[in-house]
Amino acid sequence: MNVIMAFFTPGPMEMLIIAGIAVLLFGKRLPEVGRSLGKSIVEFKKGIRGIEDELETAASGSSQVSYDSSEPDYEETVAPKFEPPNSEPKDEPVTQ
Repeated sequence: MNVIMAFFTPGPMEMLIIAGIAVLLFGKRLPEVGRSLGKSIVEFKKGIRGIEDELETAASGSSQVSYDSSEPDYEETVAPKFEPPNSEPKDEPVTQ
């Protein structure tokens, strides 16, 4: 299995070609693309770390999760109230 993975690993020349293509495609935006890619990797790692922490606490059983039902996490939707008109409708001709 390791022999197959070593066969598909790009070498230094292939990495230079990939970098050249990246410069051609992204040009001036390359620092911005790299920055956003770095931020997304950091956020992904934070998410993975959070999931691992939750799994560890669930496996240890030492922490009890309590939910406070006094204040909901969402706002209740309220439908608009119907208010009947105060006067009778007027008989006006409809023009088109």
